[in-house]
Amino acid sequence: MEIILKKDVANLGHADDIVNVKTGYAVNYLIPQGFAIMATVSAKKVHAENLRQRAHKEVKFRADAEALAAKLAATPVKVAVKVSESGKIYGSVTTANIADALVAAGIEIDKKDITFAADAKELGTYEATVKCYKDIKGTVSVEIVAE
Repeated sequence: MEIILKKDVANLGHADDIVNVKTGYAVNYLIPQGFAIMATVSAKKVHAENLRQRAHKEVKFRADAEALAAKLAATPVKVAVKVSESGKIYGSVTTANIADALVAAGIEIDKKDITFAADAKELGTYEATVKCYKDIKGTVSVEIVAE
């Protein structure tokens, strides 16, 4: 059975892909869960028109994401934490702390889009990766300082 994916499905495809799957998988799981729709002739026409219109918007989204990645690279952030006498951090620095520091710097980023090294247990400078758009990622320099 041919279906159009509405969302990314692991080991099957990305959103807006047209794929062939077994009828039971489509009818019992993908379609009821809202992951796909049946690829009828009219659905394919609507899908093609949506892709054509979205192609124009895609250029703008990519340009905005590249500008955001450049802005992130040029904006180092500082996160103040409590530390012991030996320089060890009490607790840990999380993506929420980095997102708050970026908001203070004037950049609105969701904490889910930030990937940060889990081994940041001492003061210093670390790199965090930020997902700006589908395959465009930026890096931000995070300096952990004592409070």
